[in-house]
Amino acid sequence: MAHDYLIEGALAGLGYRVKHMECPDTESLRFGKEFGNRGQCNPTYFTVGNLIKYLTHLRDVGGKTKEEIVQNYLFMTSGSCGPCRFGTYVTEYRKALRDAGFDGFRVLLFQQQSGLKQATGEESALKLDSSFFLTFLKAVLVGDILNAVGYRIRPYEAVAGATNKALERCKQYLYETFQKRKSLLHALYRCRKELRTVKIDRTIVKPKVSIIGEFWAMTTEGDGNYRLQQFLEEEGAEVEVQSVTAWILFLIWEGRHDTKKRLALRRNDTGRHGLEGKNPQLRLRMLQLADRIIRIMFQMYAKAIGLSDYELPNMDEIAKVAHEHYNNNVRGGEGHMEVGKLILNVIKRKVNMTISVKPFGCMPSSGVSDGVQSFITEIHPEAIFLPIETTGDGAINVYSRIQMMLFKAKQAAQKEFEEALMNKGVTVDKLQSLCTTKYSHRRHIAASTAANAVYNISSLSNKLLLAKIKREKMMKTM
Repeated sequence: MAHDYLIEGALAGLGYRVKHMECPDTESLRFGKEFGNRGQCNPTYFTVGNLIKYLTHLRDVGGKTKEEIVQNYLFMTSGSCGPCRFGTYVTEYRKALRDAGFDGFRVLLFQQQSGLKQATGEESALKLDSSFFLTFLKAVLVGDILNAVGYRIRPYEAVAGATNKALERCKQYLYETFQKRKSLLHALYRCRKELRTVKIDRTIVKPKVSIIGEFWAMTTEGDGNYRLQQFLEEEGAEVEVQSVTAWILFLIWEGRHDTKKRLALRRNDTGRHGLEGKNPQLRLRMLQLADRIIRIMFQMYAKAIGLSDYELPNMDEIAKVAHEHYNNNVRGGEGHMEVGKLILNVIKRKVNMTISVKPFGCMPSSGVSDGVQSFITEIHPEAIFLPIETTGDGAINVYSRIQMMLFKAKQAAQKEFEEALMNKGVTVDKLQSLCTTKYSHRRHIAASTAANAVYNISSLSNKLLLAKIKREKMMKTM
């Protein structure tokens, strides 16, 4: 939701009148199933229903006529390709809108993989130029960074609710910055000061849980995934969420990968994405440059807000570890990324547990990836992995399954913490005396944050010792 809010401010800064939608809830699901086609997946029902719910509220509660709504409003969404049904969303929107009594309501679609070369028939509503996409990109990057900071701090806050209050203030600063087109870095430094007021205790042992899976299901923060992130935190876990930026980097990787494959053909192909009449080397350099610029921008903004030791995923590495089990050329949904993320989570000890969430019947994710994941867990029996499917109901069953696996993750995190204490020869009391009560993050060594705090204690002790020696020397010279 941070992304939607900031994108609203960013587009308002470009002169558009924009309103972000609220997070889809079970009422949205009801509207979606009432007016949508049968056999659709959860994201379709929730997102289509969310729009119908909003327009119905405008008509029945706001007192606006159907003609006023059709004339003064439009909805913007993104498109994709098959086999994921996400690619048919725009058709679903129009069908449901007609059946709900809003025939003629405009739905603006921009293709994720087309960049500036958009080809829909309703582009006159928005000027989809470089300024639009650069502003859009900045809002996405900052939204990812705010999420990453929030999910790192909140589990360890000393005062309940302090993190969310600080984040709300940060969102307001950033919204106004985008809206008034002021210095983004200045706003991020201001956010850094706000976040440093949150006192935390990193010595609390909590398992770190990574959420992967189908894009919409793993990023929504509402009823569409049973409020999964919030539930995990309430059950005593630290949540690692996936960034939208990673999806952009994946699209760039796809472009580079496919271009290299086409270079191996005997002649240039004339397909939509073919190389006929194009300079493939220039395309590769431009894609490489785009990847590099996004990473630099992300790290610059992350450093400004105080998010340290956070690395965007290496798409080549993910593709390499996944390719042995999942062909990189098989597309749809997250493609090979789900498999690659699980493998790296285990072998690099990134997290204590991985949850893969997807809509019931999702063809790319539950139909393909989950079949491969069972083999991955055989190769890596130490992996704590749980695939869950969402249907809009059945939350109790999902919560029960998560709690059972989370118990194992808590045991793994506690064992990891105790081993770290033993290896470093420190006690919990000494660790607490050395760890700062303000937000900061240390380099990754173990999976859980508490174990990382122990492993980083030597460098922390050295800094404190050097500071003490320096003070003593200054006192002698005086």
